[in-house]
Formats: sequence, structure tokens, C-alpha cells
Amino acid sequence: MREQPILAHGIIRKVQSDRVYEVELPNGKCITGHLPNPLAMLSRELIPGVHVRLEMTPFDFEKGRIAGIVIDADA
Repeated sequence: MREQPILAHGIIRKVQSDRVYEVELPNGKCITGHLPNPLAMLSRELIPGVHVRLEMTPFDFEKGRIAGIVIDADA
């Protein structure tokens, strides 16, 4: 049975490549966030300071999939 992803928000702190970013979680921990192929068009918008939605596996808290941009950072 496949585990449901853990949903989180984070802030991009550093662009490492076109599809790999350093993302800071609300607790201050930095993880590696990667951009999946279907969202590759967002790469130009993902700059330091941008708030993003993340999907993380319960088995690895060191990385996560960027699922989109948070429009309202207070949400």
C-alpha cells in the first residue's frame, strides 16, 4: 500500500539548478526541493523568497517534491 504524502509549505532559499532548490520549512529546517516534469514551466518563477507547497514522503524528510506556488503566503 502506498503512503500518502505529507503536505507542507516552505520558502525557497537557494536555487541549485533549473529543477533543484533549497527550501526552508516553517520549523527552520532546510531540505532539497525538486520540481517534477509536469511543473517545469514554473522554474522561472521559483526564486529565493517564493513560498511553495511541498509533498514529502514519510520515509525521507531531507527532500520533497514542489507541488506549486503558494499565492497567499498567509494561507
